Amino acid sequence: MSVFTLDPRHEQDSIFIKDLTLSQLRLFNRSELLWLILIPRVANVTEFYELSTTEQALLSQEITLVSNLLKNNFPCDKLNIATLGNVVPQLHMHIIARRIDDPFWPKPVFGALTQPYSDAAATTLVEQWRALLS
Repeated sequence: MSVFTLDPRHEQDSIFIKDLTLSQLRLFNRSELLWLILIPRVANVTEFYELSTTEQALLSQEITLVSNLLKNNFPCDKLNIATLGNVVPQLHMHIIARRIDDPFWPKPVFGALTQPYSDAAATTLVEQWRALLS
């Protein structure tokens, strides 16, 4: 049996928040938009259909949980929820808070963001999310 290993690109581009039942929740380290990533801790999975039906249900529940917390606690007009995997094939879900006044609206933001969080801002956001999830 294979062991889950986080893709090094996720490790490099995002900040650990918390392990949920199935997935690791991470903050994408780009400060222009609040962008979260859920990565199921299942080895060698690149597509949603490769998860068991139980894992699919858990991932859907985690997407709903994070989406509700994001929409209810942070200013946003629309959530972009997507899985692409063109750059990092390891299965992961993007949950991005969009605002009609964000500098990228209404265009897609993949590859457009460049500014990492300051250490203080990242720490604050991670602590906020951990409190929301506790």
